[in-house]
Amino acid sequence: ENPEVDAGLHLTLNAEWDGYRWPPVAGKPTTPGLVDSEGAMWGGVEDVVKNATADEVETEIRAQIDRALTMGFQPTHLDSHMGTIFASPEFIARYIKVGIEYQIPLMVPGGAGKYTRKQYKDFPVAMIKALGMQIWRGGLPVLDDIHNTSYGWKREEKLEKYKEAIRGLEPGITFMILHCTDPSETFPVFTGSTETRLGDLEAVMHPEFQQTLEEEGIILTTFREMMERRKQVQE
Repeated sequence: ENPEVDAGLHLTLNAEWDGYRWPPVAGKPTTPGLVDSEGAMWGGVEDVVKNATADEVETEIRAQIDRALTMGFQPTHLDSHMGTIFASPEFIARYIKVGIEYQIPLMVPGGAGKYTRKQYKDFPVAMIKALGMQIWRGGLPVLDDIHNTSYGWKREEKLEKYKEAIRGLEPGITFMILHCTDPSETFPVFTGSTETRLGDLEAVMHPEFQQTLEEEGIILTTFREMMERRKQVQE
């Protein structure tokens, strides 16, 4: 109903909730390494890395994209639930391969910026920059940095911490991950993340958050806009 909205596809290789679980879109016979003893996807990231092959991951990624396209949903970008795709170099390679093939922008910190280095002490900067170049040469826009530390913040401290994070941004494109949600009554049945998600929503809707963006000269953008800008670049 709103085709102009920036909406990505959250590629999912885990079913981590106890009360609500799901199988691979591609099906168990096609991707047996992605399935646990209950017939659902594995709960933990390490289980996927241990049991699934890169071929199975690519098959499932393609199945999820094709499912979206069949529904009439054209994703503006791709990212990874629980970061599972980033837990294996082989998984990352397939993720980038498929994104370039479908010409769908990817959440990958191609510049290995400040916040990425801070969160992952042993982050392979050289490798990530090489992947960023691969993505760029594949015709897609490239992120410089990813901020992904807010999930563990307490609800009451989120506004101040987000303001601090915004003030610490470096030049370039930073993807700031938030989980803004106005939880339904049944939401707590499935996940214990109600407070942190509601805290994100409250923070970004607060006038002080908007004021900080203005004071720091932050330009908000979307993957749709970045892709349009990438198409205009002359190599």
